[in-house]
Amino acid sequence: MNKKIIIGIILAVAIPATIYAASPLFFNVVTDEPLPQITAGPADNQSLQVPQIVASGQFTGANDGIHNAQGWAKLVKLADGNQLLRFEDFQATNGPDLHVYLATDTSAKDYVDLGKLKANIGNQNYDVPEGTDLAKYNTALVWCKQFSVLFGSAEIK
Repeated sequence: MNKKIIIGIILAVAIPATIYAASPLFFNVVTDEPLPQITAGPADNQSLQVPQIVASGQFTGANDGIHNAQGWAKLVKLADGNQLLRFEDFQATNGPDLHVYLATDTSAKDYVDLGKLKANIGNQNYDVPEGTDLAKYNTALVWCKQFSVLFGSAEIK
């Protein structure tokens, strides 16, 4: 094959792939979700049920110079018994296909996927599926699913 054709094919694949992978690094997505409050009692005498913070941990980045996360991961028990993982004062390097995991460690070999990261900056809530063993899954991860890369973790205790 002609050298120019080979170079053209390589560039045709490499340039879009690089743009896809690197472009989130240049954009921030911000959110500020409130902590859910639940009211209980008859309509004429409702009382506000305050969620309880059961455990928390501080995020540390992946320490590779590129992928970073900081802020707090808090396990919150709501008045109705449901639990959620809340990120507060959260900030992370943006990236493609970022997910929030509850995992047994930072390798993401055994985890519960709580969904896509809503924003790389700000307070946000993630529902913890009923029956999740929080003694086992005690590490919050921000994980790039597509490239299997850790952005940051917080041990929740």
